Amino acid sequence: MTTAPEGWTVTVVGVGADGWDGLSPAARRAVEGAEVLRGSARQLGLVPGCVAAERVPWPSPMGPALDELPAAHPGRRVVVLASGDPMTSGVGSSLVRRFGAAAVDVVPHPSAVTLACARLGWAVESVEVVPVVGRSVSLVAPHVTPGRRLVVLGSDTTTPAAVARLLTAAGYGASRLTALAQLGGPAEHRFTGLAADWPHAATDPLVLTAVEVVADAGTVPLPTVPGLPDDAYASDGQLTKRDVRAVTLSRLVPLPGQLLWDVGAGAGSIGVEWMRVHPSCRAIAVEARPDRAARITANATRLGVPDLQVVEGAAPEALLGLPQPDAVFVGGGATTPLLLDACWETLAPGGRLVVNAVTVQSEAVLAEWHGRWGGSLTRLSVAQAEPVGGFLGWKTAMPVTIWSVTR
Repeated sequence: MTTAPEGWTVTVVGVGADGWDGLSPAARRAVEGAEVLRGSARQLGLVPGCVAAERVPWPSPMGPALDELPAAHPGRRVVVLASGDPMTSGVGSSLVRRFGAAAVDVVPHPSAVTLACARLGWAVESVEVVPVVGRSVSLVAPHVTPGRRLVVLGSDTTTPAAVARLLTAAGYGASRLTALAQLGGPAEHRFTGLAADWPHAATDPLVLTAVEVVADAGTVPLPTVPGLPDDAYASDGQLTKRDVRAVTLSRLVPLPGQLLWDVGAGAGSIGVEWMRVHPSCRAIAVEARPDRAARITANATRLGVPDLQVVEGAAPEALLGLPQPDAVFVGGGATTPLLLDACWETLAPGGRLVVNAVTVQSEAVLAEWHGRWGGSLTRLSVAQAEPVGGFLGWKTAMPVTIWSVTR
């Protein structure tokens, strides 16, 4: 958080596509009383000329200008214009993060999400809102399951087409899309179609995409709970298998907003599924081999967590300087000198460490650490039924020993 001058405040006013005519009396009074108006060129153009405030458009990128806002207009009444509800993926939220809620007075307007649900007859609480403004549209992927209703907040005219392509590639080409443009304004209009044959390459700068998710025949949905099918990942065989992965993640305890280190990440499956639990979950995958590091990035993007951070390098050296994790997973390399020491020492009280082992030597290391710090040791043996002639028999995978401990 940035420290603002004592007593400094800023007012943020939400403006809809209906411009000045749609503002509440309180919003109009705030704008009319401003000495400086900040906003995009489009937003500033919605304010009538009779308002005497100085109009200063945001530069690109906008972030540094937000940081410098108190110093840019000392002693002057500043009003920032925002699109719709300033606290729905808007500039209001950005200012509160920087300067604190006490310094930001928000005068909201109905959000585009509220207006879209009103037009479509959807209950707001039944809708999943997915912001992809300035971010990868692959963030939609974890939310794509049959029967869900999504509202995707995009950043340009091509977002609806990008959503349609993602849905089609994932086996949801039958999904129904409605791109709602200029919501609440005199030029409000919509584009409709199925994802598989979406006909609109570009729509409107002020557009959101409403999705009714419908699976194609034969599509197998991917849940957000741990244990995705192994074939959901591209790998060279260095992959924590499905059943072991589900048990491992249950020991790691993914919680919203928390950070995981996945050390020796292989295909990245542990970090990916940690992040799919909740949009605010974060993960860093540490992998020494460049080909595997690239594969982790591809897997993360395809499965809807493009913000998974990949650090290429060998642990424990590659761990230096990384932000403190809430949980650490070591899927291999328990015998590496000082690796477990580095992972253990970085954890704050309440942090979780989970280490998997398949060799006698690594099991011995886990037994030693268990003796020093406690926790639980679990040996997991998984067998799959496979054909044996005309019958079925059990093929047992190598057993995995899991040590889990809370610091």
